[in-house]
Amino acid sequence: MNAKSQTARDAAKTPAAAGFRMPAEGSLHARCWMAWPCREELWRSHREEARAAFARVARAIRDFEPVTVLARPEDAGDAVSALGAGIEVVPAALDDSWMRDIGPTFVTDDSGNVAGVHWRFNGWGEKYRPYAHDAEAGAFIISRLGLPCFPASIVMEGGAISVDGEGTAMVTEECLLNPNRNPSLTRREIEEILEAYLGVRRVIWLGQGLVNDETDGHVDNVACFVRPGVVLLAAGGDSANLNAQRMNDNRRRLDAARDGAGRRLKILSMPLPRPREGDDGKSMALSYMNFYIANGGIVMPGFGSPVDGDAADVLRRAFPERKIVQVPSLAISHGGGNIHCITQQEPLPARKST
Repeated sequence: MNAKSQTARDAAKTPAAAGFRMPAEGSLHARCWMAWPCREELWRSHREEARAAFARVARAIRDFEPVTVLARPEDAGDAVSALGAGIEVVPAALDDSWMRDIGPTFVTDDSGNVAGVHWRFNGWGEKYRPYAHDAEAGAFIISRLGLPCFPASIVMEGGAISVDGEGTAMVTEECLLNPNRNPSLTRREIEEILEAYLGVRRVIWLGQGLVNDETDGHVDNVACFVRPGVVLLAAGGDSANLNAQRMNDNRRRLDAARDGAGRRLKILSMPLPRPREGDDGKSMALSYMNFYIANGGIVMPGFGSPVDGDAADVLRRAFPERKIVQVPSLAISHGGGNIHCITQQEPLPARKST
């Protein structure tokens, strides 16, 4: 069966067909899911400082909502000690620790039900092997929660999508049209799958993500919905910035876009941190956009950059109803991501109508 006929066959049993949609990340959460850093060849000399940073993030989120962390059985004791009281640790088979991409995408309906979408996962386009355990992490969590599961036939990672909860998704061409993900699918076929599994009516396509982003340009490093009709976008800055051309192109695309309700978008700008070189001598894909929206708060990266405070002020203005907590997280970036990449929200079910 080819991908097109598979897509058509699956359409009748998708979340949207059953009345589900992905809620905005700012909706109320039941908990946050994370995973404990474990891939030796990825973290190398940075593993212990990365684990300390993961623990700081988990404790910051715990102040707003419950946190559950998956850990390899042999690492579970260390995780419990590092995370401290009030954070649940669940032994599980893992290859890596990027819960945003290996975990499920949760969807809800208007009757108070929650389900999980289990995407296919291929190690970000076969960049990291093995990934068989991570490819089952989403199904493991859905099963543990006793929720209905919608298996998807498309390779997808949670960091590749942002939704407004009212019918609009935002993605990048660099990632979703990359031949290392779903080479047999057209742009329109990918849109149809996102519509069916996320319950959206419109997909806004940005161009590229950050330079040297191993995820092939995940949208969560460059843009997100603040609320319906409002987008926060990483600023291009001057022409000396490696990302200037990419971010300015994304700004032009958003200026011309309409959301699922037909509205023009209000665009807010987020500065990028000062460039830093990684162990490979290349500029790291650092972004303040890689934050986690918690119940009543936001936990955001701090890089020890002169613009850390400016970025926090941007979030205070964009989310005045939330407490902004900035956590030193540069160590996480040595693995290729940051706070949003290592977290996945489980939504609180909507109250059932009577």
